[in-house]
Amino acid sequence: MIASRKKNLIITAALLAILSLVSTWYFSKETEAEKEAKSFKRLTIARGDVEISIRATGTVQPENRLEIKPPIAGRIESVLAREGQRVSRGQILAWMSSTERAAVLDAARAKGAEEVSRWEELYRATPIVSPINGTLILRSVEPGQTFTSADPILVLSDRLTVKAQVDETDLAQVKSGLTAIITLDAYPKSPIAAKVARIAFEAKAVNNVTMYEVDVTPQAPPETMRSGMTATVRFEVASKKDVLIVPNEAVRTDGRETSVMIENSKANKSSSEPQKTVIELGLSDGKVSEIISGLKEGDVVLARTLGESSSSDRASNPFMPSPPRGGRGNRR
Repeated sequence: MIASRKKNLIITAALLAILSLVSTWYFSKETEAEKEAKSFKRLTIARGDVEISIRATGTVQPENRLEIKPPIAGRIESVLAREGQRVSRGQILAWMSSTERAAVLDAARAKGAEEVSRWEELYRATPIVSPINGTLILRSVEPGQTFTSADPILVLSDRLTVKAQVDETDLAQVKSGLTAIITLDAYPKSPIAAKVARIAFEAKAVNNVTMYEVDVTPQAPPETMRSGMTATVRFEVASKKDVLIVPNEAVRTDGRETSVMIENSKANKSSSEPQKTVIELGLSDGKVSEIISGLKEGDVVLARTLGESSSSDRASNPFMPSPPRGGRGNRR
């Protein structure tokens, strides 16, 4: 009797073990299938914009900075311009007295206003005139202040520009007249349209990187733009508007052949597997590429979301491309 019970328990335990193994195998197989289905995402071909741009940092500086120094030492009598004001060539910016005139007027003041007026008529003040059309960016004197002939009392700028530092690897794409967008760090929500005015012929080493200074001139400098501000410049190298685009993650390159895996339409009942389609690409910004031929709007392509499969998986997986033959292939 006891032996019969032991035998039944052994049989029951064996059946439970077998059932457990079968269940584990079944659910693990289902999980692998789910993983395989989730390892690819569907991307619909649509229209969009492709833009290639280069970013660089720079500093706002006067294109031509002109320091005005008095011809002789003396004292400022009055200043007629303020910082930020636009001035014209030949405009009087200030009046000054030579050291001798200042001494004579000071002595006349001890005798009264009438004596001062007489000497002011006899000994005229010297005007300080703007030599260029520009903006007054620095006023370092106030009425009554003395100075020497070596002191710059006013500083003018013909116009403000951004001196951008461009890496030598990007320099070939930057040309004179190229459109650019300036964004001041102080006003990040107010982009400024600009153009490349000049590219330096001599390089500078910045943190052991060869850089070239590029002058970027704003087309309409805002009043908030100030010399010394830090700016970011985006050079607009090329762009295409409203073209068919494909995400680069879905593109595969095998040698000189560029292709995608396209999902079969519901009307195609001959095969449930995706089909490899050779395509031709145009402009690419690193994330998406322009489609020249091979796909149409509304097509669905598949992109892998998980890591690369093993060689055995690749052989049986229609989503995985063949390994490149003899090199890396073309990079677009």
